Amino acid sequence: MASNQIDINRLGKRDLAELAGRGQESVSILSRLREVALKASLALLLIIAITFIALPVVALFLRSPLDTTLQSLHDPVVMDALRLSLMTSTLTTITVVLMGTPIAYVSARFRYFGKELADSLIDLPVIMPPAVAGIALLMAFGRMGIVGHYLDAFGISIAFTTLAVIIAQVFVSSPFYIRQARTSFEDVDIALENAARTLGGSRIYTFFHVILPIAINGLVSGAIMAFARSLGEFGATIMFAGNFQGRTQTMPLAIYTAMQGDLDVSLCIAIILVAISFVVIFLVKTLTRRVYKNAGN
Repeated sequence: MASNQIDINRLGKRDLAELAGRGQESVSILSRLREVALKASLALLLIIAITFIALPVVALFLRSPLDTTLQSLHDPVVMDALRLSLMTSTLTTITVVLMGTPIAYVSARFRYFGKELADSLIDLPVIMPPAVAGIALLMAFGRMGIVGHYLDAFGISIAFTTLAVIIAQVFVSSPFYIRQARTSFEDVDIALENAARTLGGSRIYTFFHVILPIAINGLVSGAIMAFARSLGEFGATIMFAGNFQGRTQTMPLAIYTAMQGDLDVSLCIAIILVAISFVVIFLVKTLTRRVYKNAGN
């Protein structure tokens, strides 16, 4: 045996423990170095992602000072677009909630033939390109469309009207509410519903007095998301409703139009939409946090 080798048989327990301790210490140092390197890489990646997202938003505010934004608020294009967007988005949200709540409940609680197909069709507008959604609505409700052809015979025209804006917004935003509402209803313990039914409550009474109060935060969160999606709708609206100031020109369409002539107006509308988007995110996160907190209790 070479002289520089250690004869393990001649080592005492104390020497063996010392060698083992040194080996563990080396492994521990190496593990800490790897952990530090991983954390540093993740921190760098997070900083890059945040900078990438925040930089355009900051540039938007820096490019349009507060006084310029306030002056642009008085522009008729801004006021008309803001008024129309808030009105149509509010009506859209009400429609989506009234229509989507029973659909979401049925989807969460019942099994029926073709359920997967129905759920897929409800979710389809989420991934459908907005321009495709717009031309599809035009082919359905336009003057020469499948349904619009018959409506036109009675003097009813939908395309390129304010009603077309609402229909386009309902089409693209309803999946956001229905998906959230469906998840909220699924999270309600079925035992509570069965207990209420056992005590004599009707299905309608149980829904409004047991299920709805538990799922309300999730439903409100979905309604806020639907409102935000309808507020930012562009592609389907411009294809199906057109771009007429005061009638179909919502804020995203007004930004597109103003970019061709008045940058300050487009920046003003963009800042308004960014502010609304931030409020929406804050509200949704707050409501979601309450849902998880209540679930934990």
